[in-house]
Amino acid sequence: MEWIECENLAAAERAAATFIAERLTLAARDRGLAKLAISGGNSPWGMFDRLAAHDLPWDGIHVLQVDERIVPLDHAARNWRRFLTNRLACRVPDTNRHAMPVEIEDARLAASQYANALIACAGNPPELDVVHLGLGEDGHTASLFGGDSLLEEKRRWVGVSRPYLKHRRLSLTLPAINQARCIVWFAVGSGRRDAVRRLLAGDVAIPAGRVNRDRAVCFTDQAAAPAT
Repeated sequence: MEWIECENLAAAERAAATFIAERLTLAARDRGLAKLAISGGNSPWGMFDRLAAHDLPWDGIHVLQVDERIVPLDHAARNWRRFLTNRLACRVPDTNRHAMPVEIEDARLAASQYANALIACAGNPPELDVVHLGLGEDGHTASLFGGDSLLEEKRRWVGVSRPYLKHRRLSLTLPAINQARCIVWFAVGSGRRDAVRRLLAGDVAIPAGRVNRDRAVCFTDQAAAPAT
């Protein structure tokens, strides 16, 4: 895994956005379209704004979700709601936006339907060009949490998590994430310092440590950088 430590949050956002833009440009050039899967939470939205400022072949770029809370679209916790207000959404054609269907009452059916959408967009097995991941202070990533059976899923591309901070979620599984051509970690803030340390060390005791490291790059600000 490559680690890129940036001076501050703004620098980390710029560096990660530029890196993702370059990878999407190459994918679109080589394969005619590019597939980006995004995570939510509180950290990446400024980075997505900066990504939207790049001159990319937007008509050929598809945006999918890594995970989503099972809440209504108007709920403050809904990642897709926040995405729709971000500059990145304005760049991506409606037909190229692939929201997780968490409105479906049967969560397992919703996961199955999104797995089919993932295959239709990215092949079988699905091969996403860039998967953006965040990092929880407890070492979780996507909606893969310690002690959850979803973390051990080997066959399905999308599954349903255990409740975490009041909400169950749909999430890409490790097999789907690990198929990606490139994984981009974005972890900022001092609260993530220990989790970043464990991620960089390849600590498989945390969910993030079980993600493929061979094609991964981690962007942090100085606040999240572990002591050297």
